[in-house]
Amino acid sequence: MPTQVKDVKQLIKESLKADFKEFLDLTGHIAGLLSSETDRFDDMKITGRLIQARPQFEAIVVGDLHGDLETLALILETSEFLQKAQQGQRLILFFLGDYGDRGILSPEVYYVVLKLKASFPNHVVLMRGNHEGPDDLMASPHDLPTYLRARFGTHWSEIYMGLKRLYDQLYTSVIIEDSCVLLHGGVPSRAKSLDDLAYAHTKHPRESHLEEILWSDPEESIKGTCPSPRGAGRLFGQDVTEKFLGMLKVNILIRGHEPAELGYKINHAGKVLTLFSRKGEPYFNSRGAFLQFNMTERIRDAFQLERFVRQL
Repeated sequence: MPTQVKDVKQLIKESLKADFKEFLDLTGHIAGLLSSETDRFDDMKITGRLIQARPQFEAIVVGDLHGDLETLALILETSEFLQKAQQGQRLILFFLGDYGDRGILSPEVYYVVLKLKASFPNHVVLMRGNHEGPDDLMASPHDLPTYLRARFGTHWSEIYMGLKRLYDQLYTSVIIEDSCVLLHGGVPSRAKSLDDLAYAHTKHPRESHLEEILWSDPEESIKGTCPSPRGAGRLFGQDVTEKFLGMLKVNILIRGHEPAELGYKINHAGKVLTLFSRKGEPYFNSRGAFLQFNMTERIRDAFQLERFVRQL
C-alpha cells in the first residue's frame, strides 16, 4: 500500500523522482482499487462506471490537465484539498479526464493523480477522457508513449500497458442528485436510461454512448446533433442538452474536453459549464480554471456556479 501524501511539495517532488517500479506498482494498485469499487464507496452508489451521489459534500472539479504539473500543484494548494482530506472533511476531488498527452510532464501528472487516489480513496474520483479512450477512439496525437520512453527508458511499455488497463476502470459519468452530471465530453444523444451511461464502456462500439461521452461538444447554432470536426463524437444543440438533463433530473452538465480562453465557458443558456485546467501550449489559453463549491447549495444553472469557478 503506497504511503500517504503529506503535502503538495512533497508529492510533486516524489512524482519527479519515482522510479519505474514505484510507478508501475502505483498504477497496478489503483487499477485494482477501482475494479473493487463495484457497488459503492463511502456513501456513493456505483453502477458499472456510473457514480450516483447525494449533494452532501464540497466538490472540487478539475478539467483537462494534459501534463500540466505546475497547474495541478496550484489547484491542490489553492483548494486546500490535502488539508481538508487529512482532517476527514466531507469533500470529493473530481478529475474529468485527459491527464496526459501534449505535455512533457504527463507521467508526473499521472503519478500525482494516482497517488492522491491511493492516499484518499474516498475523496478522489477519477474519470475517463478521450485521451484515456479505448484503442479505436484514442486521440491523436497520442504522445504519452514518447514521454514515458523519455522518463523510463526500456521499461516504458510496461507502464504504458498498466495505464491502458487502468483506463478501462475509470468512471465515465457522475450524477449528483437534483444538481448536476459530470462527464468528460458531451451528451450521449441516444441514451434512454441510466444503464446507457453506466454500461457505455461495455456497449461500445455497438452503441455510440461512450464515443459521445468522451468526444462530443456543445454547439449554439444547431438543434439535434451533427458530425463533429474532431472526427469522433457529435456536436449537440441545447435541445439535446435539455432532454438529457431532464432524463437525469439534474440542472447542469459539467464537462471538460474543450479549450477555453479563460479556463471555462458557459453554453446552452447556462445548462453547460466547461472547465479546462491546463494553461499554455499547445492550446494558448491565457487562464486555466477549476470549480470548488459546496454541493448542499441549490444550483439552478452555470451562471449561478460561475462565482465558484477559480481561475489560475
